[in-house]
Amino acid sequence: MTTKALGATPADERMADIGFARRLFRRPEVGAVIGAAVVWIFFAIVAPENWISVGGLARILDPSSTLGIMAVAVALLMIGGEFDLSTGVMTGTTGLMAGMLGVSFGLNIWVSMFLALLFALAVGFLNGWMVINTGLPSFIVTLATFFILRGANVGVTRIMTNQVRVAGIDAVPGFDAARLVFNTEFSLLGSEFRTSIIWWIAITVLATWILLRTKYGSWIFAVGGDATAARNVGVPSARVKIGLFMTTSTAAWLVGMMSDLRLRSAVASQGIGQEFEYIIAAVIGGCLLTGGFGSAIGAAIGAMIFGMARVGIVFAGWDTDWFYSFLGVMLLVAVIVNNYTRKRAEAVSVAVAKARTEGDEEE
Repeated sequence: MTTKALGATPADERMADIGFARRLFRRPEVGAVIGAAVVWIFFAIVAPENWISVGGLARILDPSSTLGIMAVAVALLMIGGEFDLSTGVMTGTTGLMAGMLGVSFGLNIWVSMFLALLFALAVGFLNGWMVINTGLPSFIVTLATFFILRGANVGVTRIMTNQVRVAGIDAVPGFDAARLVFNTEFSLLGSEFRTSIIWWIAITVLATWILLRTKYGSWIFAVGGDATAARNVGVPSARVKIGLFMTTSTAAWLVGMMSDLRLRSAVASQGIGQEFEYIIAAVIGGCLLTGGFGSAIGAAIGAMIFGMARVGIVFAGWDTDWFYSFLGVMLLVAVIVNNYTRKRAEAVSVAVAKARTEGDEEE
């Protein structure tokens, strides 16, 4: 008895069977997952006594969390086709601003933090506006912002405090409540974790939902893939890109506040150079330098790899200078894996399109 006689619906020949492996490699974060597994296994062999423990996990998640918050925001911007080289120094600028407003002017820490947030949003808006309206590459615009803020951090701090740091933030009214919300410790399974981990997870989940389940997420991929084509179909490219720059500035503000509340002080050199770590984490997580492809989850995993490398090198008793060599190797491997992943994704798309075309011709 035939399938047709049984009344079953015949299979649509236009639906291509692309296979599990090809579907897997369509995911931007697959390279980061593999990399994280390899790094974890490596240090589990090299330093098992410290590595395989709840305390070891807490040590890994500590640096990963703040880096991960920034990596996720930077990943969204890179998917949108832009870069922001001012993110690192912005963490220091907002931290210094909130600290000085509280210590030197006697403002409540919540008011100081809010004013620092407004400043961060303004800088993010200006970066995006300059990129859109001047046609200059975001690399150049945000590099200029980096140098402006770096100089202002040192100059203004010296004028206000006669040194390059702001101390005594823990004496500002509202400090304890703010620290409880943004960056304090909590006990879990006998080890101390930080609330910044919760922020990191929440931001990663939110960013993933936006990218995969909302219209705005589709717009981000569209403007990163081809901004002109996106505008032609009605996507508000300028608004999307400006919003992404404001997102990275807001994330930098959040990390700056976490640093203030944890260290009880702020220094003018805070965050300088870390902008490249954020970009590397996003690239390891599957973001392409050309835009239009990437993953917030992948960026979070990329930050986890950073944390594992930083802590694992210490656990193994090696010179910490090897950390930067590790970053270089990971960046190179990530770019190679990302290119392979993109080619696999493109091959799948071509196969599906070909199957649909052949099906239409047969009909």
